[in-house]
Amino acid sequence: MSVWIAIIATAVGCYLVKLLGLLVPANALERPLVRELSALLPVALLAALTAQQTFATGQTLVLDARGAGLAAAALALVLRAPFLVVVGAAVVVTAGVRALGG
Repeated sequence: MSVWIAIIATAVGCYLVKLLGLLVPANALERPLVRELSALLPVALLAALTAQQTFATGQTLVLDARGAGLAAAALALVLRAPFLVVVGAAVVVTAGVRALGG
């Protein structure tokens, strides 16, 4: 029964969060600071997700081939490579490090 309570509580919580978002006045969302922060929020969330998926396995910190692939992708981004080249560099470096036993 506690599973159903958790499901219902989560559904109500999600509905309330959506409702609160709709109740925010439009002039509050047009402020320059809010606009700048809302533009940066997806980047910060994606960076956090990338770091968590790259350097964590369960509850432990892991440095393996994924870190090398991320470093290769970062280098390709610094060199202003196209997106497919960035992804390709990450894949090739990760596969190469894993093939070498890393």
